[in-house]
Amino acid sequence: MSLLNVGARALLANQVALQTAGHNIANVNTEGYSRQSVVLETVQGQFTGGGYIGKGVNVATVIRNHSEMLTRQAASAASTSAGDAIRSTRLKQLQDVFSGGTDGLGAAINDMMNAFSDVVTAPTDLSARSLVLTRIDETANRINASSARLDEIQSTVRNELDGAINQVNTLAKSLAAVNEQIARAKGNGQPPNDLLDQRDTLIRNINQYFQTTQVEADDGSMSVFIASSQPLVLGTSAASLSVDNGTEFPGSGQLKVFFHNAGGTAIELNEGMLAGGEVSGLLRFHNGDLTEGRNLLGRMAVAISESLNAQNHLGLTLDGTVGGDLFKPIALSDAISASTNAPGSSIALAVSDPTKLAASNYEITYTAANAGYVQRQSDGKVFQFGPAPATYATVNALFSDQGLALTITGAPVAGDRFLVNSLQTTAGNMESVQFSPRDLAAANPVNAKLGSSNTGQLQMDRLVARSNPPGATAPVTITFTGPNSYTRSDTGPAVYAYVSGQPITYDTAVPPTGWSITLKGTPAAGDTVLIDNALNPAYGDWYKRDAGNASALLGLRDVKMFDDATLADGYASLMAQVGTRTQSAQFAAKVSEKIAAQLEGDRTAVSGVNLDEEAARLIQYQQAYQASAKMIQIAQSVFDSLISTMGR
Repeated sequence: MSLLNVGARALLANQVALQTAGHNIANVNTEGYSRQSVVLETVQGQFTGGGYIGKGVNVATVIRNHSEMLTRQAASAASTSAGDAIRSTRLKQLQDVFSGGTDGLGAAINDMMNAFSDVVTAPTDLSARSLVLTRIDETANRINASSARLDEIQSTVRNELDGAINQVNTLAKSLAAVNEQIARAKGNGQPPNDLLDQRDTLIRNINQYFQTTQVEADDGSMSVFIASSQPLVLGTSAASLSVDNGTEFPGSGQLKVFFHNAGGTAIELNEGMLAGGEVSGLLRFHNGDLTEGRNLLGRMAVAISESLNAQNHLGLTLDGTVGGDLFKPIALSDAISASTNAPGSSIALAVSDPTKLAASNYEITYTAANAGYVQRQSDGKVFQFGPAPATYATVNALFSDQGLALTITGAPVAGDRFLVNSLQTTAGNMESVQFSPRDLAAANPVNAKLGSSNTGQLQMDRLVARSNPPGATAPVTITFTGPNSYTRSDTGPAVYAYVSGQPITYDTAVPPTGWSITLKGTPAAGDTVLIDNALNPAYGDWYKRDAGNASALLGLRDVKMFDDATLADGYASLMAQVGTRTQSAQFAAKVSEKIAAQLEGDRTAVSGVNLDEEAARLIQYQQAYQASAKMIQIAQSVFDSLISTMGR
């Protein structure tokens, strides 16, 4: 009977080994499956006078080939890779919005500015003027189209975030249910391998959206935490997540993830604590990259409209009227008050100098009634305002250096904070409003004429109107008393020093009014320059043939307006900033993908199924099974012979 028992145990053990090998082969392509192995143990031998006689083999357990460390490292690396990959994809879409070529926004801006050159050449040519207005309208339309494309991308990202959050909530519930099954199965004393694989797969899928940390409990359940400390799954209980506008600055458009615990309390998660995962990558793109893209486009819209409008106001139309707006004025939205602010204070904004605008949001923090600091979010730079040693005496002076004018209503107090994100929606409001070519203000409202009897080497370099009308006391005659001095008819006998190339201004004020003339060369005593209103009847309709203001409009092309880039080169600078960010994201995505692939390879080297190995084991276990069957057959034959002999 002992031989029969040994054979039966061997037959059963090898049958389990064959079944396990077959299970491995069947699941070779199953996601998250870990190769299983049978652990055999020797049955304790029976003592006899002749020593211990073996009693065969038993199956101790079936284990899965698994490394907890490699599994967690692979899941964490995959989470980082997923976040980098989706951000890189979305940045590529953002880069496509700011494309180059003849159909791009940059070409439209350059065509618009270059069109003024035809008006400079032929100021009375209505077709040249019409071309300018057409180019202006085309620029406004392309800026609007780019803004609309950014809106589409933002909407897509929001939908992706909602879908990701819903998926995570579903996975969390499934993980809690599997935890319960594992806790029950662990009471049997054997590891539920397939359930453990299922749990690891669920955790790996959650890491696709959020990078997690895990802690295993004594009952075998696994608790999963996100944002370092929030328990998404705690044993057999699952919390839920949602995505919505942040509560810090209501209406800012910044999206945040909210954690809802079992009590229903919503906790806003710190975006910086989310680490990897698609949700983190999408939030980083939405709240950072897309915000920068909107600010870059918004600054361009505001700077172009403000500068061209202001210059057109300084010219005269073909009908002798003051020039109007070329673009619809873009109103900046008010600063957003923090939800914790004391009531009663607000901050309105306007553009004071379009050449100083930064493509950035700002956060204002008051530490006292008239003191605090401002953080420029594009580069993190902090500016202090208030009493010395602060750099700026007032917050208004600080923002004046940023090209913005603030109007503060009420009295902010210590602890109040404001978010300035006024450029976010400006591009969508770009609109051309000039349609008649006669209303393009190409003429300068002031005239300058060198004296016909001048004998020196005096030349007029530039005549600029600083206001329109240019002043109430024109005409003004400048009479040179020598090569280095002159008098002015509007100031009497006072003598002024003349420096070639240095502007001579009239009626200087803040904001500037009057005019400014720049002369070059060496005058002789008695040389004169007459500056007069261009609409003086003595000059007839000369203003219609003048292109002084058209030249000034054309000159805006070379004004540094976008971080030391000219208006003409501003779009190229924008493309470079977005392109650099995109390339950096693509590089990060490639690096994290390689790391994730390497760690996943290390994990599968331990847990993966090798068909060649399993085929070899099948043969091995088959032979052992056949031998065990042969053993039983021999035992049966011996037993039959014994019974037959005893029966005689």
